[in-house]
Amino acid sequence: MITLYGFSRVHEKVIGVTRDLRAQWALEEAGLPYRVQGLDHNAGETRTDSYRRISPFEQIPVIDDDGFIVAESGAVVLYVAEKAGKLIPHDVQGRTHVTQWCFAALNTLEPPLFQIAMIDLTGDPTGPARRPALMDWANRALTGIDKQLARHAHIAGEAFTVADILTATVLREVRKSEVLDGFPRVKDYAARCQQRPAWQRTLADYERRLGVPAGTAR
Repeated sequence: MITLYGFSRVHEKVIGVTRDLRAQWALEEAGLPYRVQGLDHNAGETRTDSYRRISPFEQIPVIDDDGFIVAESGAVVLYVAEKAGKLIPHDVQGRTHVTQWCFAALNTLEPPLFQIAMIDLTGDPTGPARRPALMDWANRALTGIDKQLARHAHIAGEAFTVADILTATVLREVRKSEVLDGFPRVKDYAARCQQRPAWQRTLADYERRLGVPAGTAR
């Protein structure tokens, strides 16, 4: 059985956007048996020698599939898809196309959105000076996402794939700000992805694991 290392406690400001959500969503969609091993980030449980042995950067998520360790959220969801034979096409060109959009979510879309989210969440004093340039960067990335969604129901084509899991969870990082207001198609896409039963199960289990009231992570 797969063990997913996720959070059992984390700073309240990032509840709902931690990256273990991506891994658990993929596992729920794929239907693979798994268990979650919760770690208390606030108490330093991700900074122990034992955890460093499986997570080189002391980060969550990590999965342990009967001794086979995978770190980094993008690699985790791709592994889950390949193992299950779901959420990714079977042909090499189809898989590569989905992988391309996974990389786009993490390397093109997430950097500006994550920085904007951190400014908004932490009240960084350098934020007001940096935010306009980050908004320009975010708008360029979101324009590319919007154009793709104008042609397809999902980010890599008509089918829901792991690329949608990554893209939708990245978009969640700015869900409480104005960043997506100029992109109604992107907002609708994110909402549509999050209506999926597997995501709803993931979010409910996550809230139970963190011991927070239902709805806190939404």
